[in-house]
Amino acid sequence: MSDTPQVLLSHHLKALKLPTILREYDKIARACAGEGVDYPRYLLRLVEAEIIERERRMVARRHLG
Repeated sequence: MSDTPQVLLSHHLKALKLPTILREYDKIARACAGEGVDYPRYLLRLVEAEIIERERRMVARRHLG
């Protein structure tokens, strides 16, 4: 199999409709590594970023509609 983990991860995150995690996972991973953050907290930051962005988009849609 020639697909890299990044290609597969991208595919799966798109299928799961997690665009913020797709866009931010590498940046957040680098920040967490530099700060010595453990894996559960890394995942927490990713999920929180996704939730915050979804809430932001929902509020924006409400103001437009």
